[in-house]
Amino acid sequence: MPTRRVFLKQTAAAGVAAVTSLQLGCSPESAPKVTRPARPRIKSAIRREETVVRHGGNGDNWHMSWADDDRQYVSLCDGFGWFENPEGAYNSRLFAISDGARDAQFHDLPGYPGFRPPTGDARYYNFGTLALDGHLYQYLSTFNIPPREDLKPNELRFIGAKLIYSPDNGRTWHNQDGSTPVVWEPWDRRSRQTMVFFEEPQEAFSLLTVLQMGRNYEHNQDGFVYVYAPNGNTEGTMNELVMFRVPKKQILDRGAYQYFAGLGPEGGAKWSKDIAARAPVHTFPRGWVNTLMHPYAWHPSVAYNAPLDVYMMANWGMGTAADGMWFGKPSYLGLWTAPKPWGPWTQIHEETAWTPAEDAAARAYQPQIAPKWIAPDGQSFWLVWTDFQEQEKEAFDQFYKGIREKRQRNQMTAEDWKRFAEMVRQHRPYYAFNVQRVDLVTE
Repeated sequence: MPTRRVFLKQTAAAGVAAVTSLQLGCSPESAPKVTRPARPRIKSAIRREETVVRHGGNGDNWHMSWADDDRQYVSLCDGFGWFENPEGAYNSRLFAISDGARDAQFHDLPGYPGFRPPTGDARYYNFGTLALDGHLYQYLSTFNIPPREDLKPNELRFIGAKLIYSPDNGRTWHNQDGSTPVVWEPWDRRSRQTMVFFEEPQEAFSLLTVLQMGRNYEHNQDGFVYVYAPNGNTEGTMNELVMFRVPKKQILDRGAYQYFAGLGPEGGAKWSKDIAARAPVHTFPRGWVNTLMHPYAWHPSVAYNAPLDVYMMANWGMGTAADGMWFGKPSYLGLWTAPKPWGPWTQIHEETAWTPAEDAAARAYQPQIAPKWIAPDGQSFWLVWTDFQEQEKEAFDQFYKGIREKRQRNQMTAEDWKRFAEMVRQHRPYYAFNVQRVDLVTE
């Protein structure tokens, strides 16, 4: 039988091992190395233009998560969705997707507190989405000031995020503190007490993306949820990727968040609870961040490809006009892979003029890897995106001029909204849920 001194030494050594494993990016239970068979290496990717399907659904961004009920839950920003007779335009709405990429069916979630603000109210845009154990979590980004038509360069920016959740796959919704119904805080009530992130250093963690790891997060082994974001709102910070992780059971607790603070030995990661200690996990090319309107670029989509045991990232840079305006030319598209959530990230695909369906007028953005639509062998996946190109602009501008005052006064009738939706769909026909298969070339 060991003496008390030997026992205490053994206990202390075990404690040091546990702390070390936490700092290097794994839990004590997952610290032992697991030998896996060699997987094919991904060399490149090919977008298959002949596979493009346009599913409609007026809106953008389309962050998705694959739930235990086998449906993908998808966020929609700034649109009417799939409503034939919309009651208004939403800044945030949530839908469920059933079936496959080609025959996808879209279902409204009536219980979702879809955000449709009166003029002048604080805006919230649902981006990062996670389905986990019957719960849905969403991070909703918020601006610093009300949008206006006379904005100065870089005046309007995303500066924080609100966290809401549903304990029953979308039927009811709660604020981060558990209270219900969901409250949309006005401008003067947004703070670090009501937002999960608010006015952080460099305005980092205002545009959030949740790593997707299969149905109901089934491929996760270390018990952590991983979340990514640009490191700021300017050229040189927005193209830096930062990240944090949080135990699955503590997503609602900001105090449990651990920020990536650099690489450790043997490819591990160092983590800190101090947001000031964060370090970029990857840096994207410069020259793709707009200054007019609100800066918006380098907001990634990340998903685990289980058959190939690799993490995949799609990301984009804004096609900026000479004056700094957004959507002045085709966007940048890149695809990367990594052995761990924190990298290192290797680029396998690059386009400096991303034009899906070989459409030179395309203004594609926000590529999203649909987690359910990764092939069983891992050799392909479906990419979702939105296209901001405009058509029939003169007719739309004339129509909008006639209803602008009614919108500003919240006096739109049901017939006004129906006609507005029709005109928007004609004006931006591909501002919608578009999909395309991407094949991976391996060796």
